[in-house]
Amino acid sequence: MASTYTPLGVELMATGENAGTWGTKTNTNLQIIEQISGGYLEVSIAGGAGTQALTESDGSTGSAVATRVLKFTGSITGNRIITMPVGVENFYLIKNGTTDGAGTPTVQLKAASGSGATVTWAASDKGWKLVYFDGVTTNTGVYDVGFGSGDVTLTGTQTLTNKTLTSPAIGTNILDTNGAELLNITATGSATNEFTIANAATGSPPTLSATGSSDSNIDVAIAPKGTGETKIGTGAANATLTSSGAHDLILDTNSGTNSGNITITDGANGAISLTPNGLGRVTLGAGSIQNLTEKATVSATAATGTINYDVITQAVLYYTSAAAGNFTLNIRGDGSNALNAIMDAGQSISIVFAVTCTGTPYYNNAVTIDGSSITPEWQGGAAPTAGNANSVDVYTYTIFKTSDATFTAFASQTQFA
Repeated sequence: MASTYTPLGVELMATGENAGTWGTKTNTNLQIIEQISGGYLEVSIAGGAGTQALTESDGSTGSAVATRVLKFTGSITGNRIITMPVGVENFYLIKNGTTDGAGTPTVQLKAASGSGATVTWAASDKGWKLVYFDGVTTNTGVYDVGFGSGDVTLTGTQTLTNKTLTSPAIGTNILDTNGAELLNITATGSATNEFTIANAATGSPPTLSATGSSDSNIDVAIAPKGTGETKIGTGAANATLTSSGAHDLILDTNSGTNSGNITITDGANGAISLTPNGLGRVTLGAGSIQNLTEKATVSATAATGTINYDVITQAVLYYTSAAAGNFTLNIRGDGSNALNAIMDAGQSISIVFAVTCTGTPYYNNAVTIDGSSITPEWQGGAAPTAGNANSVDVYTYTIFKTSDATFTAFASQTQFA
């Protein structure tokens, strides 16, 4: 009976065969086994797109198929396909050590025939792979069992995808894909406060929070460089700064010690609006207001009958057409709000009503507040009994709310001609 060979080239000698050469053949077999256990071989696969077979050598050493560690070398200019014989069951450490002569070719490892699984080094992948051939006789498959350029090493540069890092320790910065600094990190001795970042479901914002293990109240400090500014918004729409929930929004300086000024500025001829909700008020402290204008209504209307004066929408009302009769002035918030509803006891309001008179000097002969009659205290001690012909009479009213639905009014009439 003649000798046979394993798929890796080890000679299986039959009884009575190879008389006088057993020692040589046994030594060769042992060398093949040693080569399979840990041998290293560089194999040139240089060339253009095409297929190159790795073959075994029956009864001799040096074949790539019977070597544990392989390095593919040479300049390749097209996608290369490297095949192993069908039926080989083994595992290999293989490095794609080729150079790219043109473009970025791939290298694929597969069985010589059949449609079994394959392993491919992608374009520009020059790393190691641990591959396993399953040895299925008719359709050998090859599998990447997880060791390669995508694995994390101590000194390698790898891209991590879908990895969970539990309490990672990061050095002094995080770089972008170009290697430029994206985020610098400064360590503080005995630090106890930190940021917590939370994502959110649809309709809710992600949150950046100051948290810590010992402090109850922790500020969030945003520090621009030099005279740089802190900007909010997208640049494509109005920017809104709001509070979380039904709480006040407070701007202060030096943590509320009021050692600095708060300045609100706008672009050239830009407007700054203070718009309370509903009947809310704008409250100022003991400071002064400079360069203030009041809202005025100028109307080509003739004063007569009952005139509703809405203090919510104006501070000055000017009728430019000649008065057509004596008139009653009803002072109110507006058509939906009483003056009593928008003022607190101890508050006052001042309004002006300018009335045009021609030959017949009509005048303000009655005053009501929220429809209820009131007798003002007139400057000079007496209420006017007429207007001033061919003039503009300016009536000024200062109204104090002394208690609920109770008012004291001071009034004056001044002629302008």
